[in-house]
Amino acid sequence: MKNTPHGYCICPEGGIKLKKETYDVTGMSCAACSSRVEKAVAKQPGAQQVAVNLLKNSMVVEYDESQLSSAQIIAAVEKAGYGASLHAKPGSAPAAQTAETGGASAAQKAYSDMKKRLALSLIFTIPLFYLSMGHMMGWPLPACFLGMENAMTFAFTQFLLLLPIVYINRQYYIVGFKTLWQRSPNMDSLIALGSSAAIVYGIYAIYKIGIGFGQMDMDTPPSGCQGPPVVNIRHRLGQMPSCQERSFLRGGIT
Repeated sequence: MKNTPHGYCICPEGGIKLKKETYDVTGMSCAACSSRVEKAVAKQPGAQQVAVNLLKNSMVVEYDESQLSSAQIIAAVEKAGYGASLHAKPGSAPAAQTAETGGASAAQKAYSDMKKRLALSLIFTIPLFYLSMGHMMGWPLPACFLGMENAMTFAFTQFLLLLPIVYINRQYYIVGFKTLWQRSPNMDSLIALGSSAAIVYGIYAIYKIGIGFGQMDMDTPPSGCQGPPVVNIRHRLGQMPSCQERSFLRGGIT
């Protein structure tokens, strides 16, 4: 493969002129993600070479312009459940715009967004954890949450606190179930399946409480919905060091 100026290269087989472009890829968290992106682009007609770098959140593609375009490459990545955009070249208009906004790379933006989602999740997770586990640790709770007669209030309040946490971390479910459906599951798929199972069971338990009270059965135990947010938070905390490391390394790797 012979490189030429202006982002093109010559393929020895038939002398085909290939275009070489670099893309910023978002949403990758593990080797399975980068492999999925690479396979999704490599199977496109006209794609000759695809190299995905997880540490830099980037992808380099060499392709035949007569068969493939940048828009199709980006669409292939998005169909796989991730995000992609052309990497801004130094001196270009997008690069100037990036400089105006602080010159943050895709990895830095991902790390910043992750911190925001973690902070927002904690706002609801902390009271949810206190409510669901506090009585086991002897912490004081309002009287409206204590006793079997308040079991429905106790359970439903937990469910209401759970909903914004699920929404804030919805990307786990979007990417996780999408890659699972495409038979290429990753860590997000595991989180999505585990927390969804806990959510479904929590909803079932709330209905069980309601049915029990309707039949004057006061022995029905209250529900707990603390599982899904704790799983989401733990995974988010686990991702942050690797995301920060990729952000740091991206600035040092060329």
